[in-house]
Amino acid sequence: MHQRPPSFFDIENQLDKIYQLNNFLPQLKALIPWETFRPDLHKIRGKERLSNAGRKPFDVLLMFKILVLKNLHNLSDEETERQIRDRLSFRDFLDLNFSDIVPDAKTIWFFGEQLKDLGLERDVFDRFNEVLDAKGFKAKSGTIVDGSFVEVPKQRNTKEENEQIKKGEIPESLSSNPHVLSQKDTDARWTQKSGTSYFGYKDHVLADEEYKFIRDYAVTDASVHDSVPYLSVLPERAAYADQEAFGDSAYVGEDTESELLRRGYLPMICEKGYRNKPLTEEQKTMNRTKSKIRCRVEHIFGMMKVRCRDELLRSIGLERAAFWIGVRNLVYNFSRFVSLKCPKPAK
Repeated sequence: MHQRPPSFFDIENQLDKIYQLNNFLPQLKALIPWETFRPDLHKIRGKERLSNAGRKPFDVLLMFKILVLKNLHNLSDEETERQIRDRLSFRDFLDLNFSDIVPDAKTIWFFGEQLKDLGLERDVFDRFNEVLDAKGFKAKSGTIVDGSFVEVPKQRNTKEENEQIKKGEIPESLSSNPHVLSQKDTDARWTQKSGTSYFGYKDHVLADEEYKFIRDYAVTDASVHDSVPYLSVLPERAAYADQEAFGDSAYVGEDTESELLRRGYLPMICEKGYRNKPLTEEQKTMNRTKSKIRCRVEHIFGMMKVRCRDELLRSIGLERAAFWIGVRNLVYNFSRFVSLKCPKPAK
């Protein structure tokens, strides 16, 4: 085997080779204005330290970028720590030298919990939407609302236990054993769509038609109908006169249409046929026109599933699910921003 003496440039050369294969992380590192989020993230520090004793806490931006990596690759806290220690590209993204201390799994978990408890994922999400507006990606086109299932590990409960959980009660078999209860997601719900059963939560997103950024979102359990949070994620007033509001047939209804008109939107909801009242050819033609634009939101969910490898959400309970789904929506926007700023060359 041919060997050569080590040099000062070995790490740089290895990174160059890695980034020739996939240069997403350096683009993400360079294009996202990370310092913009520092004031929001620094809220977790609360009051200034009264003493300089002990090790100083890790930088909030470092910890936040670790959560971004965790979400991008759908990793557990333990696996996130291991990957940072093992991968050159992760260390380069985080600006960690080999002599630097790597946050352990418990520290990563605790930082996420701090953000969740203060609702800072929403603050950072809104902050990045301000960045998008400033960078020339202000939403000036139609809006699209849709929901996507976010599954969690299925619970092995009895029929009686499931009935109690649906009523908001905690079965005695679970409450009597706190160790079992801590591993049971009593907020997630079952639902069916097109004959397929899903267990978990639902991510309801508001996206803009032109750039396909997520502008707002709401998180519910999977059993909540798409139409319930529809109006809550739409701005109270349209950005301009007759701004189009797209949605599939799940959102159809006179009350919804009336409220959209009151807010200044032009309803573009796909119509659906009923027994003994099928759609006319004109309605079918209009549905196809609406669907050509509405389907752009499916590209968002498709990209998110590819990024997260279509794996289950790694959390228990609605509060944590809302936090991690919010982070997932934010990371999608990061990825979309990189994609628009660094388009792939045509083959």
